[in-house]
Amino acid sequence: MSQLTVKSLYEGRKGFRHDDKPRLGVLVTNLGTPDAPTTPALRRYLAEFLWDPRVVEAPRWLWWLILNGIVLRTRPAKSAEAYREVWTDEGSPLLLIGNKQTDGILKRLREHCDGPVVAELAMRYGNPSIASGLQKLRDQGAERIVVLPLYPQYSGSTTGSTFDAVADELKRWRWVPELRFIGQYHDDERYIDALAASIQEHWAEHGRGEKMLFSFHGTPRRYLLDGDPYHCQCQKTARLVAEKLELPDDAWQVTFQSLFGKEVWLQPYTDETVEKLAKSGLKRLDVICPGFSADCLETLEEIEGENAEIFEEHGGEKLSYIKALNDREDHLDMLAGVVMEHIQGWPEAGGPPRTLRDPEATMARARKLGSEV
Repeated sequence: MSQLTVKSLYEGRKGFRHDDKPRLGVLVTNLGTPDAPTTPALRRYLAEFLWDPRVVEAPRWLWWLILNGIVLRTRPAKSAEAYREVWTDEGSPLLLIGNKQTDGILKRLREHCDGPVVAELAMRYGNPSIASGLQKLRDQGAERIVVLPLYPQYSGSTTGSTFDAVADELKRWRWVPELRFIGQYHDDERYIDALAASIQEHWAEHGRGEKMLFSFHGTPRRYLLDGDPYHCQCQKTARLVAEKLELPDDAWQVTFQSLFGKEVWLQPYTDETVEKLAKSGLKRLDVICPGFSADCLETLEEIEGENAEIFEEHGGEKLSYIKALNDREDHLDMLAGVVMEHIQGWPEAGGPPRTLRDPEATMARARKLGSEV
C-alpha cells in the first residue's frame, strides 16, 4: 500500500489515530431549544423546526409563503415571551436536563459495557445539532453508534425526523459507522414503573387530585389516519400506568396539547378538557405528560402555567403538574438498559470481538507505510 493510499484512507476523519481503540458511541437526542429566549433566536429556531416536512406536511411552496409571510413575522416574539417564563440563570431547562441525562446514561453504560463508551447530547433543531453530535462521536473514535431519541412514543414528526437528520449527516461521511436506532419504548415495563413511581411520590408529597390527565403532545389527526402509531402508543402508555396504579376508568383520561394551526389535531384537547373539568365542579386535578422525557416549555409554561390558570379561572382550586422523569435514577437506569438491549451482539455488550486491531501494532505498521497518525 502506498503512502498516499494510507494517508488518504483516513483523510477527513478529524481526530482519527491508528492507535485508537474502537468504541461505542451513544447519541442522545431530543427535540431542541432556542439559543436564548429572544425574538431573533426564536425566529432561527422556529424557521428550522417548522420547515421540517415531517413536522408540517404541506406543499412546500404554499407552506413557504405561510411560514415566511405570516408565522415567522408573528410567532417568534410571542414564543420568546413564553420561553422567558421558564428560562433559568443557567439556560434552557431542556438543555440542562438533557446534559444531566446524557451524563447519567454514560455513567451507567461505562459500568456495564465491555470496552470504552462515549456519549453526546444532540437536538433535532437548534444546538447542539445532530450533525455536530455525530461528528463529536466520530472524532472520539466511535465506530459503532446507537441513536437514542428521548421520545417514548414513536411519531414520524419526532422519531422519524430524527432518523432523517442522522441519515442526512451520515450520507456525507466516507466511513459510515455501524448504526442502531431506538424507535420507541412506550410500553417498556421499566418506563411504566418509573412513571408510576413518580406519580406515587408526588401524591405522597402534595396529596392526590380527584382525576388524572395524561397529556401528550398533539399531532394532526391526519397523521394517525395515514398510519402514524403515535396516538395508539400514547393510549397504551397511559393505560399501563393507570393499571399499575389501579386507577378506576373514570379517574383518568388521555388528552393532547400544543395545538398549532387550524387543522384538526388529536383529541380531546388538554386545555378544553381542563376548562370543562373545572366547570363541572372538579376541584383538584393532577396532570402528567408522559411523552416528555424532560421538562420544557410545553410542560412548565403550557401545563404548569397556562393550564393551571385555566383551571382556576373556571372554578377549579388546584391543577397539580407532576414533573417529567428528567434525571431520576429509575429513568436513567431504564434508558441505559434500553441502550444495552439494542447493542446486543456488539463487543461492548459481551458479543464477539469485531476487530483484530492491536492499537500499538497498527500504529507501528501505519507509520512504516507513511502515515503520521
